[in-house]
Amino acid sequence: MAASGGNRQVPGQDGSASLRKKWQEWADDHRQYQRSNPFSGSHAVTLRLQRGDEEYGRPKKGSKTDQRGKDAHTHIGKEVEELLYVIRRYGEAGPGGNICITFGRLFDAYVTISNKVVGILLRARKHGLVHFDGEMLWQGRDDRALITLLE
Repeated sequence: MAASGGNRQVPGQDGSASLRKKWQEWADDHRQYQRSNPFSGSHAVTLRLQRGDEEYGRPKKGSKTDQRGKDAHTHIGKEVEELLYVIRRYGEAGPGGNICITFGRLFDAYVTISNKVVGILLRARKHGLVHFDGEMLWQGRDDRALITLLE
């Protein structure tokens, strides 16, 4: 059995060197990440963000967590738009010309679309799109509460 001369590979000169280099890069990146991780027990945190810093309480830009947050923001925005559409469709012109709907009627119409009616209403109010009295609306208790479309 003769060895073929042209196809012999010398150990450590092809894939294993590349693999070793990639592993070292990963280890270095992980070590650097652990220096900024407040939950790491193996490193003293060298980078501490202060309240008011732009990145405080936010995921690292470009990370999967950052992307999930952006996707969630887009999804909730679409749900708010759909809620406003339902209010326009089922509501009636109230005093001052704004469209109004009772919470009970809105709940009955919107619950077939989403079970998060109150959460989406709170989000819409936070953005100045709707108005209703009180901090929270409860099914049954607040069925006659008036919700006014502000746009």
